[in-house]
Amino acid sequence: MGRFAEKRVVVTGAAAGFGAAMARSFAAEGASVVVADIDLGGAKRVAASLPSALAFELDVANEDQTRAMVAAAIGEFGGIEVVCANAGLPHRAANLIDLPTADFDRMFVINVRSVYLAAKFCVPHMRAGSSIVTTASIGAVRPRPGLTAYNASKAAVVTLTRGLAAELAPDIRVNAVLPVSAATGFDRHAVGLEQLPEKLEAAIVKGIPMGRRAEPVDVANAVMFLASDDAAFLTGVCLDVDGGRSIG
Repeated sequence: MGRFAEKRVVVTGAAAGFGAAMARSFAAEGASVVVADIDLGGAKRVAASLPSALAFELDVANEDQTRAMVAAAIGEFGGIEVVCANAGLPHRAANLIDLPTADFDRMFVINVRSVYLAAKFCVPHMRAGSSIVTTASIGAVRPRPGLTAYNASKAAVVTLTRGLAAELAPDIRVNAVLPVSAATGFDRHAVGLEQLPEKLEAAIVKGIPMGRRAEPVDVANAVMFLASDDAAFLTGVCLDVDGGRSIG
């Protein structure tokens, strides 16, 4: 029996990257998992690999779809104990003043509204002792040039997390993970390439004292800890999962 036996978990952005690793990790410890993603095919592939899972096509910025996803989760599994508000998107790397206004707005619609909607529709169905974990970014607290709008949106996620933790205590804990760069489609989207140029990757790694970029399982492990009873006295925590980048 794992730490999440008989628990019901919602993971957004779960078709790939950090979210897929979270879904698999929770399932490995006994949870039933809602694998929610705008990429339904990817969500179905992840869900099919899990013992007890439901794939759901979700635009995390859409209120009606989020409401429907929660209804489907309740209908399939009967409750929700853990919500991982993980879905997010970067913009193409660019100086802020060169960024199109539509791209700026999109950062806050996708990255911030998604957390609000997840809480708005999941919390009424979550019992005392439940947990929410959001995915922010180390860029929220240690920004670098080129992703200023994205980093600002993730800073908003940090504040949402801490404010929501204060509102929902003591019944529901709310924490965040702040990952560093990882070899996922997320980072590839930021540079618009299938693979980071060797010099860029080397520069990123140089700034990480642990000497490598994050792996999805690194982030999933941190999320599992924050969502578990092992972290029962932690709320409002924003955990740097960055290999030391914030101190480098």
